[in-house]
Amino acid sequence: MAGINELQQVLGLGNGFNSMDATKSTILDVLTRTERLQVNIRRHIDDNYTEFMPNHTTPGIFLDQIGSLKREIGDLLGKGASEGLEALEEANAKMAASRRELREVLLGLEVSDHILKVDEVFHSMEDAKSCNDYMLLQDLLSRLRGLIYGDELAAAAAATSSPEVRRIFQELECTETMKVKYLVQAHLLQQNLQERFDRLVHLQCKSFPTSRCVTLQVSRDESQLQDIVQALFQKRYSPSRLCDFLLEKCIEPLILRPVMVEYSEATESTEGPGHDQLSLSYSTKEPSATQLRPNYKDVLSHFRLLFQTLGGINVSVSSDQHVFGIIGEHVKDRMLKLLVDECLKPAVPETVEEYQSSTLCEDVTNFEHFLADVNVINPSQDGALAVFVEQYPTHYRNRLFRRVLETAREIIQRDLQDMMLVAPNNGPTEVAANPLLFHRCTISKSAHDYVKLMERILRQHSSAESEVADPLCDINASLLQIYIDQVPLVHRKLLESIPQQSALFHNNCMFLTHWVAQQASRDFKSLPALTKSLQATGERYLRVQINYQISILKEIMEGFEFENQHTLGTGPLKMVRQCLRQLDLLKNVWANVLAETVYNTTFCELINALAEELIRRVFTLRDISATMATELSDLIDVVLERGPTLFHEPHQVLQVRLWMKLQQLKTIMNASLKEITELWCNGAGPLTANYKSDEIRHLIRALFQDTNRRAQAMAKIS
Repeated sequence: MAGINELQQVLGLGNGFNSMDATKSTILDVLTRTERLQVNIRRHIDDNYTEFMPNHTTPGIFLDQIGSLKREIGDLLGKGASEGLEALEEANAKMAASRRELREVLLGLEVSDHILKVDEVFHSMEDAKSCNDYMLLQDLLSRLRGLIYGDELAAAAAATSSPEVRRIFQELECTETMKVKYLVQAHLLQQNLQERFDRLVHLQCKSFPTSRCVTLQVSRDESQLQDIVQALFQKRYSPSRLCDFLLEKCIEPLILRPVMVEYSEATESTEGPGHDQLSLSYSTKEPSATQLRPNYKDVLSHFRLLFQTLGGINVSVSSDQHVFGIIGEHVKDRMLKLLVDECLKPAVPETVEEYQSSTLCEDVTNFEHFLADVNVINPSQDGALAVFVEQYPTHYRNRLFRRVLETAREIIQRDLQDMMLVAPNNGPTEVAANPLLFHRCTISKSAHDYVKLMERILRQHSSAESEVADPLCDINASLLQIYIDQVPLVHRKLLESIPQQSALFHNNCMFLTHWVAQQASRDFKSLPALTKSLQATGERYLRVQINYQISILKEIMEGFEFENQHTLGTGPLKMVRQCLRQLDLLKNVWANVLAETVYNTTFCELINALAEELIRRVFTLRDISATMATELSDLIDVVLERGPTLFHEPHQVLQVRLWMKLQQLKTIMNASLKEITELWCNGAGPLTANYKSDEIRHLIRALFQDTNRRAQAMAKIS
């Protein structure tokens, strides 16, 4: 402070200027001492960062001297001195030059000050290393980066340096050496921290041909572990090796594979402070479709053990970040996706009973809170588990529907010929008395199981809570539509070629129609449309088979030919008997399958087709001899005798539309002219019920010769 006092006396602050020479002397003294100090500083820097020579100086001595000189120069350049110097400039231009020189000297001192602070931090790092103070080392490295690179102003010293000082510093030769030394120190510190961390947190993976054993061992030396972790997990540290190990060797197997987990605690002993250990053993083979999935409760429990074992490293590394948060940034996306897709979704219940007793939502919510508590996730940003809980009813509906569809498809694939009798006591009389009854018939067991499936769904629907009922209300409508669409596709060839298959499918559709009608009180969706569609589908496939059987009869009757106009021959009788055998075979197939009313209607149509074909053949004859008339009568009698035997009750043959006409044709073949005219009875006789006058006149012309009697008889037929 002597130089400052002397300057004040010379400049006479407050008392005027006493001596210009005294001011010059003070300035020269300051410049001389500054130049001498810079020479010493330069030698110190050269020895340490250029020539790498040993020296015994410390930056602290120079920093004190720089501080004193900067204060003196600052005072010289202060307000009072500034006013004095402005006066001197008017008196002597040399004083103005001295002022500029002082500013340059001050800038040089600030650069030297900046360099010495860098050097001082390097010396402080050596002291911190000897004490194993890793947090202090990290702070010193941060200060060094701010002082050397100038890209971070975290260090207080860097913050006080002007841009001009930092620019000049970057151009100095010693700066590159300082950068290299900084990088070496940073690398060595990181390497040392990593080695110490690996000794405290031991991760081991032993691989075998078909299995793997993973061991995590974490020291219980909390003070040392936390210091190392806190120093290691800084902003520039990448924990990718640790995170990859946890993700690939621990997290993914815990979710995807059955894992044997063993947790143990070793207490403190003479060998060390003890440790927590977690061992995971699992197969490395690709999981097969039949391999059991890990239970979601076990998976969540194992995750808790994993993070509990690693809990010792979960220290705070900044005001808003923990180690698990850093690890979470690397693993949480993959972990949460696998957890939801491969563990939680497959664990969604498939039945209402399981749904009502399941604690899946509560377990997932608690696990999410656990992950948030240990800072692995941020609930406001990582919402995969919350979204799963929110969409849980939808996942349940989809899983329930998928399971029902799989069951339905399995039932549809079954053989239709695996049959059973239903409503054995409901014959035509009982059904006539109570139309709500279902006819006795045979259906496929698969149709019965299909109804059981839908009834089970309805029971679940009625017992479910309101929020659970929605997924069930429309499933049965979809199942019935699937049955209508899929059964004809799956069993197409059999439905087209085997009569029994068509009859069974018809009965199945009618059985399902009856069941749907019984659900009217349940507000069954699309009830009218479903019943109509089921009926139409069953009748359509039975109609196809009936038409096919009629085509067979007509194909047989195509061989019906008369040998000559005088005799019938043996061919027609063979054709008729073949048709009757075909109907008899069909009776054996359908009699115990179709409901009696459906069977009667079907056989009435088939017998009517045979009768129609036979009558048409007779009407093709223009001349029927007495012998042929007798043979035709006998041929018709074969049909009349066999026809009633094709029904459950013989009298049911009377429902055949052309049956009476066929009987009357036989009568005509054996009747005289007089008997025919009497049966016609001027259009009021029994023949008029089934024959037209032209048909009777045609038969008379074919049966009788052209005589007056024939002409008279024909005249009566009008």
